Amino acid sequence: MTKLSKKWIPLAALAVVAALANESDVKNVITGTAAFTTYKTEAPGTYRKITVSDLPEPTEGVANPSHLVPMPSGAWPKAPAGFKVQRYAEMTDAPRELRLAPNGDLFVSDSDKGKVEVFRGISKQGKPKQHEVFVTGLKQNFGIAFYPLGKNPEWIYLANTDSVIRYRYHNGDFKATGEPETLITGIPTGGHITRDLAFSPDGSKLFVSVGSGSNVDDPDTHPNEKNRADILEYTPEGKFIKVYAGGIRNPVGIAINPTTGQLWCSVNERDMLGDNLVPDYITSVKEDGFYGWPWYYMGDHQDPRLPGAHPELKGNVTVPDVLLQPHNASLQLTFYEGKQFPKAMHGDIFAAEHGSWNHSVRTGYEVIRVPLEHGKSDGVYGDFLTGFVTADGEVWGRPVGVAVAPDGSLMVSDDGSKSIWRVSYVGK
Repeated sequence: MTKLSKKWIPLAALAVVAALANESDVKNVITGTAAFTTYKTEAPGTYRKITVSDLPEPTEGVANPSHLVPMPSGAWPKAPAGFKVQRYAEMTDAPRELRLAPNGDLFVSDSDKGKVEVFRGISKQGKPKQHEVFVTGLKQNFGIAFYPLGKNPEWIYLANTDSVIRYRYHNGDFKATGEPETLITGIPTGGHITRDLAFSPDGSKLFVSVGSGSNVDDPDTHPNEKNRADILEYTPEGKFIKVYAGGIRNPVGIAINPTTGQLWCSVNERDMLGDNLVPDYITSVKEDGFYGWPWYYMGDHQDPRLPGAHPELKGNVTVPDVLLQPHNASLQLTFYEGKQFPKAMHGDIFAAEHGSWNHSVRTGYEVIRVPLEHGKSDGVYGDFLTGFVTADGEVWGRPVGVAVAPDGSLMVSDDGSKSIWRVSYVGK
């Protein structure tokens, strides 16, 4: 992997830690306050590690919403050396979550239009061989899951913003058939709309992620925040069991680590505490764990907007595994189990960073890689796919979903340019 350029970092601010152990290809990692970044310093192959000790004091946040522009001539996503990026599909609407069916079909959620589309195969030109609309009439849908686990599912589960439904499904189905079965109702609406789905490895638990309805409303005085900012546990038949983990402001993406069997999530943290607060994060999820929202963040840091609230929680707030650049807007994540990418990337996390409105200089708008060793992270993450922002700060692409295709290439949905990108490894 290309060595890190230091031209843009003052030498006094640059700290480099050793490469990750064993077979990792991560050689240089930026640490300390230099690890905070913007689109100007995001570059494929650059790795960072942010820790709790690097966090600044809270300040006032800056509203800086992005304005989408058409994809400029000559613009293209940038990947590390040895990787090739192709435009697998150009869509009329905005693709969101991606989910691979056991037979290899790629299912795509469209939250705006309330539909799910399905793509099959990859031609010699890197395009889909077949494409159909699987179902319409959904409500701000996002999450997709197949059940039972394994090669022959009988159901496809779909998460609307207020419910979870399922259709009968057999490998190769291009169209939903019959009437849907509604399993879960009454999920609170408004605020963050995405609901993701994942099953435990033994198939006994259905996890549903539900983001908060606000930035920092106190659930003690805002009843609409009940069972929000949580990952909820149900049976596969939709019976509520418990709040599996809480205090997670917006756990947009959830997935099971195939190495450890543990649930992981990708989180949008709170806004308006400054450019470099509060870090978004990717983390393994502790059962019955509490991650701070809204009263605390990153351990025992109390949100200044809720002073003195819940002192009994101090010392009981879980610090996430991987602290990301604040306001990246981390969305779907996946574990790389393909055989095409270099061996050092096997088992690693790839996650889509949608980009946010709450940073004075744009940040996010990329796909990141989180290297794992034996299914665990030491807090390092790196830029993998960048280039969705022009040199003058205009945004043309916004990654949302990630999935690994049967041939081992990485599929990335982008609701800015309305594309699905295919990243394949062609190096030695």
